[in-house]
Amino acid sequence: MVNNAPRNCRVGVDIGGTFTDIALDLGGALHSTKVLTDYTAPERAILKGVRAVVDMAGIALSDIDILIHGTTLATNALIERRGAKTAFVTTEGFRDVLEMRTENRFEQYDLDISLPPALIARADRFVVRERVDASGKVLLALDEASVAAVVEKIAEGGYESVAIGFIHAYVNGAHEVAVRNAILKRLPNVSVSISSEVSPQMREFERFNTVCANAYVKPAIKSYLDRLIVSLKDIGVGCPVFMIHSGGGIISVENASEFPVRLVESGPAGGAIFAADIARHHGLEAVLSFDMGGTTAKICLIENQVPKTAKTFEVARTYRFRKGSGMPISIPVVEMVEIGAGGGSIASVDGMRQIRVGPHSAASEPGPACYQRGGKNPTVTDADLILGKLDPENFAGGAIRLSVDASRKAMDDDIGSIISLDPEAAAYGTCEMVDENMANAGRVHTVENGKDISDFTMITFGGAGPLHAARLCEKMGISTFLVPPGAGVGSAIGFLKAPFGYESVRSAVFNLSSFDFREANRLLDSMKAEALGFVEGGLEKGAPTIERTLFMRYAGQGWDIPVALEDNRFDAASAEKITALFEREYERFFGRAIEGLDIEIVSWSIKASSPLPPVERVPSIAEGHVVKPSKTRRLFEASLGAYLEAGIHERAGLKPGDVVKGPAVIVERETSTMLTSSFKAVVQNDGCLLVTRL
Repeated sequence: MVNNAPRNCRVGVDIGGTFTDIALDLGGALHSTKVLTDYTAPERAILKGVRAVVDMAGIALSDIDILIHGTTLATNALIERRGAKTAFVTTEGFRDVLEMRTENRFEQYDLDISLPPALIARADRFVVRERVDASGKVLLALDEASVAAVVEKIAEGGYESVAIGFIHAYVNGAHEVAVRNAILKRLPNVSVSISSEVSPQMREFERFNTVCANAYVKPAIKSYLDRLIVSLKDIGVGCPVFMIHSGGGIISVENASEFPVRLVESGPAGGAIFAADIARHHGLEAVLSFDMGGTTAKICLIENQVPKTAKTFEVARTYRFRKGSGMPISIPVVEMVEIGAGGGSIASVDGMRQIRVGPHSAASEPGPACYQRGGKNPTVTDADLILGKLDPENFAGGAIRLSVDASRKAMDDDIGSIISLDPEAAAYGTCEMVDENMANAGRVHTVENGKDISDFTMITFGGAGPLHAARLCEKMGISTFLVPPGAGVGSAIGFLKAPFGYESVRSAVFNLSSFDFREANRLLDSMKAEALGFVEGGLEKGAPTIERTLFMRYAGQGWDIPVALEDNRFDAASAEKITALFEREYERFFGRAIEGLDIEIVSWSIKASSPLPPVERVPSIAEGHVVKPSKTRRLFEASLGAYLEAGIHERAGLKPGDVVKGPAVIVERETSTMLTSSFKAVVQNDGCLLVTRL
């Protein structure tokens, strides 16, 4: 029976490497599901999942008011090099910047160092005669003959997309615009991206690479989004569709189609927003967000209920965790550590006869061996099944029947028979390896940010996150973690919590000893107008929140630090105020300020977002009685190296105040929470599981 009562109905959709997660919020009531990702036509999994949650809610497809979507498709296209045939046009003399990179050796003593190949091959890179200096002054006017010659080469080459990146175009993009106009006049159906719009930031390698990435994925992402909109309308979903971007805000499909590089890491950003929302409700100031899905695990620091952000990041690293070994993308992003360690990550034995996990994943096709869909390699999910963490008859709410025999065979074939271990020992080794990899990444990430990890509360979600959280906390010395309701589809729920928001970032060097406050005001005004232009559709409920950040350094330094700007406008006294703000932040980062050096602003950021609704703090709750399990099963506990009888509890049957003591497994449709014998869980008033050490 369909309930046609008018209520606010919002749907979040997250396409992951293994599962597509769907979350429907109907007036505060949550309905969710997980569907295996369809790599051939990703929109098919979305349609299947949307139909499922609508049926659960008892409403019609036409009752959906808004759909918010995040996807890894852009990331996967870059990693797997499955993009459009793309040309790159740059300033004469800079054709090889993409190959030369920054000349930094990220692995100093590796004689066989492997650099990621340039996204655009040399034969597809073209040059024109032009030159602009770092202040934006034209040193060499754009040579029309060289432009015409390049346009003809692009026409003859049959390119689908073109990236344009000129030296110092971040401060003056007139030449890029002129070349784009010339290309579109001759080839109106070719997709064109220019660096002064995609990433107007200094450092040409990062900027060139970003505009090339945007052009490379643009045709495929636009085609996918067009198909998605049509497919949704065909089944009766006529609501507006918005996209989550890597910085954690919502933008329109049209803007996402124009700047698809902004969608890279959009799914993980939703997870960080989800964790930040839980932190707000529980008043937590220091949170470690842990999101473990089918393909990867993501760790993010959330302080003062705000995820940590950055203006650059890397994809497709050739060395798993080595900074500098990947493809740099200079766009605003929620900063996190991503590890190739999900439920589908494949376990193997290396040349030293040691177990290794990932980064390759069985994904959804063919999937882990236990899925019985053609996968033959052992995965983390297979190990979890062998060790009793998963119920083979009730995985994904019974939608997927798991085969313990298939898992044991895969574990024996690829690991046990090679290093003389039985399937249980091989599974134990696999889980310990993946847990140690994740724990090490979390420790390093917090240390790099000058934090003590033991002071943090972990908020865990994703299909595999709650399964591994207790063991991670044991390894990292964390005493408390939270498992929110709907944790299995946390990123999709995070999309529903995200504000409409966009961050404009530009490079423009201003020296404080000769600070031109009028020019600085003009720059801020244009950036504010740009940011507001991306979010104007989501500002019905109030004035936007505007955040201003300066990226500053001492003159001559190679890197900069973020400084929050307190004033809306600059005046003649602003240079002194900004100096004081910078010195305070520099002292916080490095211990003391430096006297006698000039200070400069290198880059500027304006973030416009719709205001977050106020939240009510979840009241604390007294512990009630310890719930006795309705059934038990053998569960391997790594810290003891032995199987124990663990209680099995249905999460839906628990009520606020109920206490579950480990060893136990708390099961729900999209995930399960494993408690080792050193932890207990107390159900909170909002349904969260607060897990603490006994």
